[in-house]
Amino acid sequence: MKLMPVEDARAAMLAEVAPLAGETIALKAAIGRVLAQDVAAVRDQPPFAASAMDGWALRSADAPGTLTIIGESAAGHGYEGELKPGQAVRIFTGAAMPAGADTIVIQEDATREGETVTVPASAPGANLRPAGGDFRAGQALLRAGTRIDPWRLSLAASAGRAEVLVHARPRVAIVSTGEEIVEAPAAPGPYQIYDSGAPALAAMVEGWGGQAFKCKPVRDELDAVIAALREADAELIVTVGGASVGDHDLVRAAAQALGLSLKVASVNVRPGKPTFFGVLGDGRKLLGLPGNPASAFVCAELFLKPIVMKLQGGAENLSMASAKLAVPMAANGSREHWMRAKLSHVDAALIAEPYRDQDSSLVSVFAAADALLRRPANAPALAAGDLVEVLPLARG
Repeated sequence: MKLMPVEDARAAMLAEVAPLAGETIALKAAIGRVLAQDVAAVRDQPPFAASAMDGWALRSADAPGTLTIIGESAAGHGYEGELKPGQAVRIFTGAAMPAGADTIVIQEDATREGETVTVPASAPGANLRPAGGDFRAGQALLRAGTRIDPWRLSLAASAGRAEVLVHARPRVAIVSTGEEIVEAPAAPGPYQIYDSGAPALAAMVEGWGGQAFKCKPVRDELDAVIAALREADAELIVTVGGASVGDHDLVRAAAQALGLSLKVASVNVRPGKPTFFGVLGDGRKLLGLPGNPASAFVCAELFLKPIVMKLQGGAENLSMASAKLAVPMAANGSREHWMRAKLSHVDAALIAEPYRDQDSSLVSVFAAADALLRRPANAPALAAGDLVEVLPLARG
């Protein structure tokens, strides 16, 4: 369990996680939620053959010619009768095709004179949207595991769905440890720093669809850490700091007092080596992240996000991309290195440039970064222009 490769550590964590139960909610409230079952259409769309243009509905056999106008078909108000030879119906975009008609001449190509209209030749099916042209009744439009966005919500609405079954939002408790941590706007002491890790992690969790609960920072006392973990009402507890094995790193000992079954003791990654994961005696999951912000944020992208996604039934794989290096890089050491990098485009190619200073305490570098650049363990030196893997970061 010590110094597990990143992929193995992620797999070991996800093996302990199962999607949460489903709940039925109003479709209008489903943005960002993950479907727990397929969404199928209740009827054809469109439910009738419909005009794609404003114009004239007629029989193609009557064109070209001068036809008698017998009525109108508008969206929501179709023509109830049936066309006979030599007749035409004024029709508007989205309106139902009258019975007996098989083509539509657009209004720009026709000439109206009183109660007649002269039209050119028109092939059967011209400017017509067939019934079921978008989808058919019973067709699965959205699969379980799909996250709802405005476009998918529109598709579900067009399918006649007012409610959808989605996975419950996972509750994630964020617990910061350390005597040096203080929350703004409180005035820090001479040896204290503002808590930058927990607020960012909470925002990440919310952005990934979870419910984040940021607990008050916990002092470096074993009983206090045990109490904080015991009282955290969540499926997943994320601790920030205290994950290593120093005299003031008490999270593992506190978790062991609560029946921790350790699954990952440490990860062969830079930054974030002390990251650990386990299951408490009551079944709650615990992810221990390092206190340095960059370490915590990198490991949140690598491990926390996949866990939060799986709890919702969503895809937990990392969305990696390929990019060209902007600068040469030296050979990597024995730990897989995830470097903060800037992305740009040159002649349609994605370019990645790692920041020179990769110190794990620098929040400013992470705030400026567009991606994490992956360097495998013991990777050889690379020249500018060589391909590398990058994990793009979500930026507004």
